[in-house]
Amino acid sequence: MHPYNDRMRQDIDRILIDRETIARRIQELGREIAGDLADSIGDDGLMLIPVMTGSITFVADLMRELPLRMRIGLITASSYPGTSTTSQGVTLEGMLLPESLEGRHVLIIDDILDSGRTIRRVREEIESRSPRSVRSCVLLRKRIPEALETKCEYVGFDIENEFVVGYGLDYDDYYRNLPDIGVLREDIIHATGGSR
Repeated sequence: MHPYNDRMRQDIDRILIDRETIARRIQELGREIAGDLADSIGDDGLMLIPVMTGSITFVADLMRELPLRMRIGLITASSYPGTSTTSQGVTLEGMLLPESLEGRHVLIIDDILDSGRTIRRVREEIESRSPRSVRSCVLLRKRIPEALETKCEYVGFDIENEFVVGYGLDYDDYYRNLPDIGVLREDIIHATGGSR
């Protein structure tokens, strides 16, 4: 184990979901998604659209569990700038998408669903381009009304309303490379000026 992992782990109050559990669930999600789409995607395949940067680890693992013809586009969205621990509203900062999504099956992939603003904003953007279908998949969904009421076809884990990091999720752009998902210590958040 690298020394920096030890140092980062000291900032974690507790591990919420370990890497083995994450890997098993992603395999299950891959089978579920493939089962739903395999007979309908046709020659164009599935268009994966991960929301960067938080979903980078999740999409890398999930796409290896999808035995489907696929392409990848990218959307960069920001809702938790810097040390913020609550959504500040969604800004779509960049899109690397094909010229046309018309008639395509699209799967939006994001790391966490809490306020629902990111998924709704991205879905609105994709639906404006006349795809055949749009589905969304998130690794984590918080058990709060805003998240539970937001349309999302595939959910890895439902979690309580805690601030989590690791496996792509960050705080002030750190902790993304932790292989597990953990709850960040409250004193770390307060020491850097973050607020819920």
